[in-house]
Amino acid sequence: MEVLSRAEWHELRDSHVARMRRFTGPHQERKLRKEKHPVMDFLFTYYSHRPVRLERWHPGPGVVLEDAAEYLEFPHYKATPEGVTLDVESFVEQRAKTLEFVQGLLTATLSRPARLGCFGLHEWAMVYRQQPEEVRHNAWPLRLGSGGTDQVVEASRIQCGHFDAFRFFTRPARPRNALQPTRDDQLLNEQPGCLHANMDLFKWAYKLEPATPSDLVADCFELAADVRELDMQASPYDLAGLGYSPVRIETPEGRAEYVRRQAEFAEQARPLRERLIFVCQSIRAVTSLR
Repeated sequence: MEVLSRAEWHELRDSHVARMRRFTGPHQERKLRKEKHPVMDFLFTYYSHRPVRLERWHPGPGVVLEDAAEYLEFPHYKATPEGVTLDVESFVEQRAKTLEFVQGLLTATLSRPARLGCFGLHEWAMVYRQQPEEVRHNAWPLRLGSGGTDQVVEASRIQCGHFDAFRFFTRPARPRNALQPTRDDQLLNEQPGCLHANMDLFKWAYKLEPATPSDLVADCFELAADVRELDMQASPYDLAGLGYSPVRIETPEGRAEYVRRQAEFAEQARPLRERLIFVCQSIRAVTSLR
């Protein structure tokens, strides 16, 4: 067990709060102004981790915090003679199925080569043949208009294997997808080149809190923020007014840029996926030995 003095863990906690407030602060300010943001809102609405939870620091397993009685107010902590630490038994008792699922999904994903070249067409399929008022981010225009957007979809091979993206396809777009993913075959379809699978590392990190060390949650969140930027730059929306230059996937140059950045994100996601798998393995190993 690593033992941290109050001064030591306060420094780590404060550093984490400052790191996350670069994101949570602007989000809260926009919320007060009732101002929507088509890129960043996704990280706080689609993902259900509230800003106050994102700012909360957890040391993870194998760490004892001295003089930290306030942590006993949070679930899955216990007092020991040395200080407060994660109650692994309590955590596993409540989260055993989540641990098993997350470890299985991440391990299966990690075992596959990255499939590149989907070109972010899932976002285009989500607005295919929709009326302007039906488009999700209808406060921002479509770069090519409705007709031009539909033409790109019809001229492209769509091959989205991520169920939580596919389920938002419009009804006319669904038959155009080369795959028909379902929740039941999620473990068979997810692969490390998928932008959404890599953004979802943030979801799996916070789903395992407080067993996930907060530095890992923050790393996953920051990756998700970067990936989301490409996700929307390659979308059919014109977001230049917000400072996002388009990745024009309807052109050869835009597709080449998309693939290059998609491959870079796959490489950045690999060590995070490995660290999350290790969290699952280590927590489950501790309880299996007792």
